Amino acid sequence: MIGYATVGTNDLARAAAFYDELFALLGAKRMFETPRGVFWTKGQGPFFGILKPFNEQPATFGNGTVIGLEADADEISASVHALALRLGGQDEGAPGVRSPGWFCAYFRDLDGNKLNVYHRS
Repeated sequence: MIGYATVGTNDLARAAAFYDELFALLGAKRMFETPRGVFWTKGQGPFFGILKPFNEQPATFGNGTVIGLEADADEISASVHALALRLGGQDEGAPGVRSPGWFCAYFRDLDGNKLNVYHRS
């Protein structure tokens, strides 16, 4: 259903380094980059990107917006969350079961974008 998702950044190099490390834990790799953005995928499915805004205004995050990244195990979800915090991200909900079968870990990236690394069992 979802083809791709992007979030804005004000520092492309810094954000790319942050996501390179996170996505390595999730098994995703860079698929392509442009002067304004970097994009990752785990294969032929949906992809995720960071972009400097096209209108050249500062990037901001959406209130109520959350991008969900699927992990293959609860432990991977927790590891990505911990790494995000070590890299300067902010905790938005410690790893744990949110409802039966849903293990979630919420954080904000370096630009304030909210993400959830989840695993469904």
